[in-house]
Amino acid sequence: MPRTGFPSMKVLFATPELAPWMKSGGLGEISWSLPAALHEAGVDVRILVPAYTPLLAAFPRAKPVAEFAPAGGELPASRLLEAKTDSGVPLLMLDCPAYFRRGGTAYLDASGNDYADNPLRFGLLSKIAALLSSDASPLHWRPDVLHCNDWPCGLAPAYLKFMGGAKAATVMSIHNLAFQGIFPADTLAALGLPPEAYAMEGVEFWGKLSFMKAGLHYAQRITTVSPRYAEEIQTEAFGYGFAGLLHWRRNDLTGILNGIDARTWNPATDPYLPRHYEFAHLKGKEANKAALRQRFGLTAEASSPVLGAVCRITQQKGLDLLLDIGDDIALIPAQLVLLGTGDKGLESALSGMANRHPGQFAVHIGFDDGLAHLVEAGADIFLMPSRFEPCGLNQMYSLRYGTPPLVRETGGLADTVIDCNDATLASGKANGFVFGEATSEALLMAIRRAVAAWHDKALWHKLQRNGMVLDFSWSNAATAYKAIYAGLPTNGAKMKTAARTRSPAASTAEEKLAPEAGAS
Repeated sequence: MPRTGFPSMKVLFATPELAPWMKSGGLGEISWSLPAALHEAGVDVRILVPAYTPLLAAFPRAKPVAEFAPAGGELPASRLLEAKTDSGVPLLMLDCPAYFRRGGTAYLDASGNDYADNPLRFGLLSKIAALLSSDASPLHWRPDVLHCNDWPCGLAPAYLKFMGGAKAATVMSIHNLAFQGIFPADTLAALGLPPEAYAMEGVEFWGKLSFMKAGLHYAQRITTVSPRYAEEIQTEAFGYGFAGLLHWRRNDLTGILNGIDARTWNPATDPYLPRHYEFAHLKGKEANKAALRQRFGLTAEASSPVLGAVCRITQQKGLDLLLDIGDDIALIPAQLVLLGTGDKGLESALSGMANRHPGQFAVHIGFDDGLAHLVEAGADIFLMPSRFEPCGLNQMYSLRYGTPPLVRETGGLADTVIDCNDATLASGKANGFVFGEATSEALLMAIRRAVAAWHDKALWHKLQRNGMVLDFSWSNAATAYKAIYAGLPTNGAKMKTAARTRSPAASTAEEKLAPEAGAS
């Protein structure tokens, strides 16, 4: 139940993904967990997400609460469905069958190609998010804050900019700046945005239109998913063309570390594990290691730790760094299990490396949630050699599961993993292993350090304890986001007045809404 005793701030949380029904990465999990934590903290939050087929199947009793006529440009008619969730957070699903009732992922078809109409699909999501955050909304409930997540929601602050009347304050959250929603300039008219939006101080980006640029320029506050990443994206190396804009807006930019769902990721209760365990009783972890070896076809070697990785198999994640040092890892000796899918060439190369070391290395191409939990619990060392990592969740899972992570010093990995050395051991802060350069040599040196530490059982026990006692729950992030919301300049007072004076008939399902794009 949410805490009470103070007026509830109203927040519309707009997202293209929602776990477990539609997710391509961490955003889906965040979009479920953060609103739940905000709800617990007393925020009146509602999630806006496309009505994908799996979501419609999961919430068959969702009720229509509004209908929208074509929303300007080439954006089609749609409707809004409302459903109740177990977390207590109301779910608003944008239903447009031609756009969202498809196979594949949120962004890709079954063949792994971008949907050609992605700008229209997510333009519609952004437009409806903006409408619901303005005094043109058909709903009685009206948000004080519109919280937009990643490029698919980036046009919402732009739409609000060109709408008249009272409107919510806006927050734009960057989950991965590498994905920018870049489309041809002539998409502007199809999206129903006015010509003046296409400017350097607007949605224009190197002769094209960028959804991400729109959000970064027009939103009143910008957040990203770790303090280190907030610093990195202001540099040319990590800014992907937006470093200058983000540096210019640095006083409006805040890095807030993501949390994890401590109920789902708990080795003492995890239903996917053959044996539960906790810090005081770590024998269960050995049973999970045995189960992991059996599942991946590894030999039972008492002298070899198991290195594990669960991630998208892409260059970003740094797994290609393993290709030149596979033989060296085998000679340490250490075992290796990889779970993931992604770049076909890299998948093939890593599978080939595993085939050269049968019984010692194994690669599972694909994703299996239960197997992901088993890797976290059964591995001795968790690998995340990412070239960049805005936040990362798996290193926090592995810390909670007593599996010290080995990471590259970047983004949220640098904010959560403290390198093991004499000073950090003495202070009780060491919880993993960190390396700097994104090279195979640097990764190999870190693996050798970690394996040497694993052989020192007293030291290893300290590392496990230091990680397992850390609090990565979402309550910390929820508190930080509440502070961001509270500090926003807003027309909230005007919005609430408008909501009180509107006719109750304005919230009926029959009302159709089609404000002109670019109204001022």
